[in-house]
Amino acid sequence: QVRLVESGGGLVQPGGSLRLSCAASGFTFSSYVMRWYRQAPGKEREVVATITSVGGSTNYADSVKGRFTISRDNAKNTVYLQMNSLKPEDTAVYLCNAVHRIFGYHYWGQGTQVTVSS
Repeated sequence: QVRLVESGGGLVQPGGSLRLSCAASGFTFSSYVMRWYRQAPGKEREVVATITSVGGSTNYADSVKGRFTISRDNAKNTVYLQMNSLKPEDTAVYLCNAVHRIFGYHYWGQGTQVTVSS
């Protein structure tokens, strides 16, 4: 069955770094656009970063540009989010999302908590 499993979240001090991973299974990973979203308490879910299925073009929310980097390894069926210079406002549950590049099928992971606090 389809699975997206996030890992790598945790508690980090402001200015610190974390690397999130999302391991995919049960579908043809290389055919899917991958995104990281986040949702903070009381706020709407927002897209943080996107990477295309082919070519690896990326796009970022203005709030994370220059600090976060999305990447993917199609051989490992995994997408990553490197987060540097973390701020308290980055605190949220981070979720992995997959959307088929042609047909629009989409899947979600269960999320991983990131807390930035001193």
